[in-house]
Amino acid sequence: MCDSRSPANGERGRGPLAGRSVAIVFPAWHSCGTYRVVLGQIAAYRALGARVFPIAIADLPGYAPGRAWMWRSFVEATPELGGGERFFGGMPFHALAAPHFLRNVLWPYVHGDQAIIRVALAARARLSSALAGRDFDLVHCNHFFLMPVAEKLARGAANRTPPILLDSHDLQARQFVLMNERMHWLRPRASYAAMLAEELDLMRRARLLLHLNAQEHEDFHELLPEKAHALLYPAVPEAPTGPGGPDIVLVASNNTANVESVIWFLREVMSRAGAVAVKIVGNVAAGVKARAGDLFNAHKCLFVGGVGDPAAVYRDARLALLPTIAGHGLSIKTVEAMSSGLPLIATSHAFRGMRVDARAFRNVALADAPEDFARALRDAASDGPLTTAERRRSDTRAFFEANFSLRAYERNLIALVLPLLSD
Repeated sequence: MCDSRSPANGERGRGPLAGRSVAIVFPAWHSCGTYRVVLGQIAAYRALGARVFPIAIADLPGYAPGRAWMWRSFVEATPELGGGERFFGGMPFHALAAPHFLRNVLWPYVHGDQAIIRVALAARARLSSALAGRDFDLVHCNHFFLMPVAEKLARGAANRTPPILLDSHDLQARQFVLMNERMHWLRPRASYAAMLAEELDLMRRARLLLHLNAQEHEDFHELLPEKAHALLYPAVPEAPTGPGGPDIVLVASNNTANVESVIWFLREVMSRAGAVAVKIVGNVAAGVKARAGDLFNAHKCLFVGGVGDPAAVYRDARLALLPTIAGHGLSIKTVEAMSSGLPLIATSHAFRGMRVDARAFRNVALADAPEDFARALRDAASDGPLTTAERRRSDTRAFFEANFSLRAYERNLIALVLPLLSD
């Protein structure tokens, strides 16, 4: 399956990567931080003049490229990818029945080995037929478990082996341990050390390791001192800076860290904040309902679910809340909120992975204790919205433009890519 429309796909002969072909490999996810990072990668490479081949890889069996009906929901949920070429990959169902797959992959997986199942699905993925024989200058891979796909694409080069850049997207073994905490796996459970070893083994096969946040960069530099590393903040789509409106918003998707943070906010902060109207936006409601049903029912009116235009959440708001108490790696929703220029009430953990002292931001109130968060919320509840000009002049907006804007990402990316292409 291939959507081969390709207007303005870096083929205008302009930019330092004019005439170059770049494959971007990423999990077929949407409505999450990884997807927004990938959108920034695609935009940056195209702006630099490259022809970009976005390749979405399914993390469930059965999503072979030719089965368009299975990919329909992903295509509909990712309209941002519809303006150019897009390609697909996935493992066919029949591969599940192979004896070695049952023994070497499914058996470790039922013990909680999240790493081995993801690598196995990628290694057995069939790719869009239009990719056959393509000669890439560069392969940009997202997440270690998609390295088998990246290597397959690199082997397709006729006269050379193109370099593979790997975006690590946090230390995944830590995420796997969090995911496993509430799952009923067979014992003995897969250990952090075992899953980390699988992760590091795949990462060693990339030419350059890119890390989205400072802590991740430090951790992997220590774990893989023999590899080349670079801290490369992602390009994050900017949120509107106005015109503003009455809303106090909390944006959260349904992942373990967000669920824990929203539960903490409802249980510890809202009980102290009084009658403050807050809109909780995103699909986190399902996770809160599953984990804390009584708490969800008590605050059901606050959850508004997903919205058709996510940008409108910040456009029509006057205050954004970041009650983050869990999670590893860079928080993309924190970066998005910073770009909006809104006043923010946040925990220190919301700014993890950034080389910045958030106390210096004049439009941020830091509050780690629930009573402090509630007090800041009560104090700000009666404030009117800032003007668009005020939001554009805010400290967080300035930090976003210097570090997380598309222009900043392009500048930092090309400085890393050009030396690899000249080797």
